[in-house]
Amino acid sequence: MTVKQISIFAENRPGRISNITHLLAVNGINIRAMSVADTKDFGILRFIVNDADKAVAALKEGGCTVSVSNVLAIQIPDRPGGLAAAMQVLYDNNVSVEYMYSAFVSEKSAEAYLILRADSNEAAEQAFEGRYHLLSQEELLTK
Repeated sequence: MTVKQISIFAENRPGRISNITHLLAVNGINIRAMSVADTKDFGILRFIVNDADKAVAALKEGGCTVSVSNVLAIQIPDRPGGLAAAMQVLYDNNVSVEYMYSAFVSEKSAEAYLILRADSNEAAEQAFEGRYHLLSQEELLTK
């Protein structure tokens, strides 16, 4: 079960993240997770949002270069070794992680949530089956 991730290619200049997040805000889009990777001249912003289709439309209308990809949103125990155990499952099943970032972190919850893209999302899903809960696109609305 994958979720939609929005990636935005953005020039690395003051105010660019502010402008992008403002576009999402005025269109009623709730950011559930975010990652920023940059170089000297540009960055790639990755978002998980409550309404990916609406966000893509708003961002494109605002002049952004946007792409959508499928990633996994996994729930793991929020304790020492929680991440290590999940990564061991992938390793044991010969699945490589291309990138990963955290989401929905709360001190009140015993769970943590990760967004990850694997070299094979399908293989990662099979490896996690019965061991970890993968969030659906709909569950992103309630977390």
